[in-house]
Amino acid sequence: MAENYDLLVLGGGPAGLAAGIYGARAKLKTAIIEKGRPGGQAATTGELINYPGFGPGTTGPELTQAMAEHAKAFGVEFIKDTVIGLKLDGNIKIISGKKGEYYAKAVIIALGAEPRLLNVPGEGKLRGKGVSYCATCDADLFEELDVAVVGSGDAAVEEAEYLTRFANSVTMIVIHDEGHVDANPVSAERAVKSEKIKWVWNSTVKTINGDEIVDSITVKNIKTGEESDLAVDGVFIYVGTVPKTDLVRGILELNPQGYILTDDKMRTNIEGVYAAGDVRDKYLRQVVTAVADGSIAAVAAQKYIQERELWEKEVINSPKPVVVVYYNPIDMQ
Repeated sequence: MAENYDLLVLGGGPAGLAAGIYGARAKLKTAIIEKGRPGGQAATTGELINYPGFGPGTTGPELTQAMAEHAKAFGVEFIKDTVIGLKLDGNIKIISGKKGEYYAKAVIIALGAEPRLLNVPGEGKLRGKGVSYCATCDADLFEELDVAVVGSGDAAVEEAEYLTRFANSVTMIVIHDEGHVDANPVSAERAVKSEKIKWVWNSTVKTINGDEIVDSITVKNIKTGEESDLAVDGVFIYVGTVPKTDLVRGILELNPQGYILTDDKMRTNIEGVYAAGDVRDKYLRQVVTAVADGSIAAVAAQKYIQERELWEKEVINSPKPVVVVYYNPIDMQ
């Protein structure tokens, strides 16, 4: 039997959790559909140092757990299911999951993004056997061992710092010239000064080696072409993310990189459908911007539902004839 809601949020990361809080606060029957634990990518972050009100030492899991508890306290229902199909073009949106169908008057897509793969030999075979995309999840498995981190953005540098609490050494593999780090200046400076972090510049990973577990990586210098093997017990990969938009491809308008296009109210090209967080085409992808997106999307969805219900009551279902007048105030003299 299908469940009926006012607002369905697909995805339980910061954007989805904020949307749920704002939806429930507006007295909408709201549910978040998430196949795993709430928190999204933020829940895999070792330390969040730039979320307002939460200083250094706050972990991603702590913050997102607090958000989830906040949503539950407001009456948001959490549905553990995997979405496999969407029908979004009608007034009632139909979400098909592995466990059942769900109906809603409005939907917010907050599916987030997932780690971009290196797509090098050995990566797939050794995933979970030394290859990781989450230091918060796996750092303790590398106590007193040597690891490499691929990338130089905020995630790479901040997670490398986290790894120094456990690993014997952390080697950063960076494609840029020496000294060029893409992370924010504070994190970059701290990482460069760390005695436990080494740097390999102008380089990429060509292969990840090992039979049953990772034992080394082959590194190629992009300027000289020279290749060398680096003995490591683990490889943590942070080379960006890709949006989880396969479900909406061909339904919603996407940019060339696959992110959902919205306006400033988080509206997509389909009425009653919104997008929020890392899945959306935007300038900055951070927890704070995801929360803002989710809040805006929920408020916009609430107003959309309210206006549609009023239209149906006063016009569509009116027992008496109704005159509807449209005008453009800009053109009036």
